[in-house]
Amino acid sequence: MNRSLQAEANDLHANICAGLADPKRIVILYALAERPQTVNDLAAALDIPQPSVSRHLKVLRERSMVLARRQGQSVEYRVSDERLIEALDLLRAVLRDNLARRAGLLERLGGTTIGPQEGER
Repeated sequence: MNRSLQAEANDLHANICAGLADPKRIVILYALAERPQTVNDLAAALDIPQPSVSRHLKVLRERSMVLARRQGQSVEYRVSDERLIEALDLLRAVLRDNLARRAGLLERLGGTTIGPQEGER
């Protein structure tokens, strides 16, 4: 493997993938893509305890995925680069397509369904 590609892959994993490793951080990024928000705004909107939101924002800030701006007594956060949301949208589309393919395969292999089978209710 090309050394520069390996180095870039390592950086990608350390900076971006590690930042997205927790689903709550992804949800926080989507919330911030809608509008800049404070820790308390996010905690209330996402029903996540404020200390937890603060920890997640710290991880995102350390990886330059969000920017913080002081607004009087509070700090307002926003997504640092809209391409992060575009990348997440692409990954979600890949996931949906994979799930749809698997569901189609299951149907072709024997009609496996989710939920109670006829006569099991």
